[in-house]
This record gives sequence, C-alpha cells and structure tokens, in this order.
Amino acid sequence: MSLQPESSKPESLKPLSLKPMYLNLPAGELRRRATAAAKLLDPCRLCPRRCEASRLQGEIGLCAIGDLPIIASCSPHFGEEPPLVGFHGSGTVFFTGCNLGCIFCQNYDISHQRVGQPLTADQLAAVFLKIQTIGCHNLNLVTPTHVVPQILEALAVAVDCGFSLPLVYNSSGYDPVEVLQLLNGIVDIYMPDVKSFAEDFCRMYLHAPDYPEVAQKAVLEMASQVGDFLKDDQGIARRGVLVRHLAMPERESDSLEILRFLSGEIPARLLVNVMGQYRPCYRAGEYDELDHRTSMDVVRRLQAYARQRGLDLVC
Repeated sequence: MSLQPESSKPESLKPLSLKPMYLNLPAGELRRRATAAAKLLDPCRLCPRRCEASRLQGEIGLCAIGDLPIIASCSPHFGEEPPLVGFHGSGTVFFTGCNLGCIFCQNYDISHQRVGQPLTADQLAAVFLKIQTIGCHNLNLVTPTHVVPQILEALAVAVDCGFSLPLVYNSSGYDPVEVLQLLNGIVDIYMPDVKSFAEDFCRMYLHAPDYPEVAQKAVLEMASQVGDFLKDDQGIARRGVLVRHLAMPERESDSLEILRFLSGEIPARLLVNVMGQYRPCYRAGEYDELDHRTSMDVVRRLQAYARQRGLDLVC
C-alpha cells in the first residue's frame, strides 16, 4: 500500500512505514512519556491556563475534570472528514470537559456539563481495543488536551495488548507546546481547530485571550512533528495535520488572516477544512453577532481564497 502526499505526484514520494508512530518508539518510552505527563497534573499545568489544581488528589481543574478521564461516548463516526472516515469509520472517543470556555460550543453538554463515565487506565485501554476490534481506521481522541497523561497511560496498556491503530489528536488548538512535545512520535494525525486570531473575540467568547498565540504555536509544533498530510492508496489518512476552521458570522477578515497564516507560515502541506456548519448553540443566542448562521456566500469566498493561497481543502 503506497502513501501519497496531498496534491503531490507519486515520483516525489518518500518511503514511509504504515506502522503507527508510537510502535516505532523504544521499549518503555510510552510509559516514560505517561509518567512525565502525569507530573503536569499536580499541580495542573497541562493547558495554557495553568490552574494548578491538585488533580491527582481528585481536585477539579478549570477543565472540570479531576484525576480520571470521563468518556461521553465511543463509536465509529461517519461524520468526520472523508480521509478519516474511509470505509469503516473513525473510532471516536469523546472526552468530557474542555480547557476552553466557548459560549457557542456545539458539544456543550459534553464540554461543560460533565456527561459521561469516569474510567481507569485499564478501562480506557479496553475502549481503545474495542475501537480496533470494530474495524475503525483510526483512534480519534476528541478534546484530549486536559487528559493527555491518562491517554498515554491507557495507550501503553493497550499497546501491550496488541493495539495498533493510527492515533488522531482532535483538539481545540489550545494546546501548549510543552504537552505537544510529549506526543512527538506518538500522534500520527493532528486535527486542531483554529478558531480565531482576534484577541478581543477570544477573550469574550472563548474566555482565552491568549488563544491566537497558543494556537499558532501549536499548529507549528504539530506540523514540525508529522510533516506533510499523507494518505494511502485507498484515500485513508495516515500522517499529517488536518486543520478545521469554522467560519463564524461577521468574522470574514479574521478567517482570512487564519488562512494566510496556514498557507504562509506552516512548513508542511496541510489539509484544511473551511466549515460552514456554524449555528447558534449553548449561550450564543445572548449575543447578536453570534445569534445567526454564517452566510454560505462568505464560506464559499473563504474556500476560494484558501485554494488561491495553495491550501488543500477537504472535498
């Protein structure tokens, strides 16, 4: 099975193992990374907020999660981007809680209301193995930033039991470089949101004025780790960065700035999804500028601009 970079000719290919990156690590390295990540839990410094909650003692952080991860759902997902879904679905595991506070969140019941079941490392590993048994193309970790140590601990257990799916890190983009570096050589596909580069917008609606700076550094780090976006000869994603950008109402200039950054500053070929699915959710109805859908004319203009800038878009 050959691997093909997005929009590249076959003759430019470089050999790349189909084996997930974490299977190439030295013996014991996964557990070492898990131990190093756990040190960031007490006091908690896993996300840019650095709330310093004693999460190993069960104290709840700003993400609303203590020592155990909480799983809202796990199943094959056929609504993700086609290179992830393939023929058998992307194996999504939705983690409850979030280190952002987006008032327009479309998954607010999961992100803000702590819906779900707490799991030990062995139980979470069993979930990973179930996803593999079902036949999904990948393990898609949704909102993982605040539970990276627990994920790594469970992954080490699962690998010892034969787990071997590619790993998708599906985050809000609010990821500190220090934590991403612990995932170097482990994550195959990074899938960050890039929400906004406007500090005032991020302060008011994400409760994170530093989001623009953090997200830019995060995408640069992700791309430096995994390189160009690659698919196999069946069109299934194997490696790289897939950036999602949800076009917000009345924010076209902000979106254009994001697309200029993605096309001009990232030293790898990305796959980009400019999405027009915004709808007012959670508390968005309290704010006039958020209380309506994004014009599809704006979305089409953004997609055309992205192509003009040389970005590869999700079809």
